[in-house]
Amino acid sequence: MKSTGKTLIKKILGQIPFSAELYWLVRQQGKQLNSRFSLKRLNSELPGMLDQARMISQSATPGKNIFIFGTLHYWIEHVTLLGVALAALGHRVTVGFLPYSDWQKSITRFDLLRQNVYAKKVLSQAEPFIDIVSLLETRTSYKPFPQNVKEAVDEVTSYDTQYTLQVEEVDQSSEIYKMRLERNQLAAQAALRIFGLQKPDVVIVPNGTIQELGVIYRVARCLNIPAVTYEFGDQRERIWLAQNAEVMRQDTDDLWKARKGRYLTKAQMERLKHLFDARQIGAAWENFARRWQSTPSQGGDQVRSDLKLDHRPVVLLATNVLGDSLTLGRQLFSHSMAEWIERTVQYFSGRDDVQLLIRVHPGEVLTHGTSMEQVIHQVLPKLPEHIHVISPKEKINTYDLVNVADVGLVYTTTVGLEMAMNGLPVIVSGQTHYRQRGFTYDPDSWVSYYKILGQILEKPKSFALKNPQVDLAWEYAYRFFFEYPRPFPWHLVKLWEDYQECPLSKALGSEGLEKYAETFRYLAGEPIDWKSVEV
Repeated sequence: MKSTGKTLIKKILGQIPFSAELYWLVRQQGKQLNSRFSLKRLNSELPGMLDQARMISQSATPGKNIFIFGTLHYWIEHVTLLGVALAALGHRVTVGFLPYSDWQKSITRFDLLRQNVYAKKVLSQAEPFIDIVSLLETRTSYKPFPQNVKEAVDEVTSYDTQYTLQVEEVDQSSEIYKMRLERNQLAAQAALRIFGLQKPDVVIVPNGTIQELGVIYRVARCLNIPAVTYEFGDQRERIWLAQNAEVMRQDTDDLWKARKGRYLTKAQMERLKHLFDARQIGAAWENFARRWQSTPSQGGDQVRSDLKLDHRPVVLLATNVLGDSLTLGRQLFSHSMAEWIERTVQYFSGRDDVQLLIRVHPGEVLTHGTSMEQVIHQVLPKLPEHIHVISPKEKINTYDLVNVADVGLVYTTTVGLEMAMNGLPVIVSGQTHYRQRGFTYDPDSWVSYYKILGQILEKPKSFALKNPQVDLAWEYAYRFFFEYPRPFPWHLVKLWEDYQECPLSKALGSEGLEKYAETFRYLAGEPIDWKSVEV
């Protein structure tokens, strides 16, 4: 009851002008909030950061009018650092923000206003070197959205619901959908107003697919404003970039067009082999922070024995995590990844001439959504002897399964690329970055899917990739893992550790700019020149 009463009081106070501001000044006395929404480190680093930036900017030439947006405390910190760096390089920068501490939980307007006052106080230190705009305070129009903006907001809200609940079917009457729709509409209204007034040369947004980040990116594109999205993978000192595209789509078309056919050197091949050796045994390697396997390799013979596999051909189906950002909007001919799995399992239930291994993504142990095991067992409550489901918790190394397989089936997982590198014929059923690169089978309808699958299963060995296709898969893997991510000093996950090692004066000094100058230009909208890439 006490908590309910407190929430009610906050709801009432949230409607009274300046109540949150007065509370923050009187009760908080200008100090950090006791919540997840903390900009403590940014607050302490900003003064020194700005001193460095002002010195650097003295020799900079005037650049573009750039708007950068962030929400949630960690993205706000990152875009502020990026904004100060771009301003030091001569650009006119506005950092826009929304002071949310959580994308999936509602917040009273009173608490949101308190977080807004706190964020403004911290970020105001950067003015007038960069401009600061709270989208929460932006006067908005209540006119209906243009149709393209409405469709964009609806799409992002559906993605948000899928991502948050880790589902593929969206219930528009659910509380999470309604909450996300309200927030996304607010962001769109503010963006329309700000972009109409400022007319930025380029908009920079992290991620660009989900939450308010996805809305701001889409509104910019609806208004034909150039936009850059960025994200981070497993590698330190590397950033993923996309221009006028969602970076999580990992569109490598231009990279592959520019780099395809440049045969890998011996050193490059060795580097790639070392990476995949590390992936297979679950070891750390170079600047990759992630360990890809938690179970040591036992070898193909051990897996055959454990799963009681016989002489029949083996098909390996590797799943993604349901609702993962790499599956959002990736359907091609199936309604969803779950439907593709359901219909594939139904097909194989009548094919006891082959053995189907379904590797449920190990990442499911960390999720709360529908498991692919549930999807499979709804179709086949009792599995026939030739279909094996390897659960996320089973201590089986995925690469041991690849070693015993004759055919691969994937939606968007990178395991499909690795199977092709091992010479397996791989059928790709979702829109992923390595599809249609010359070493996979890429159906675009159920008819072509079943046709290709049937043809391969007649004589799997005869469909094994030839050496030129395997070489192409290896070349593509090198381009994707080592050339697609661009050099960048500050990873989101280790932001302040990275900043300590590489402060602004170092990142934008002569030595730093040798490594990072191109990336900063690409972030500012200069077209990426993939032909010049050397790693």
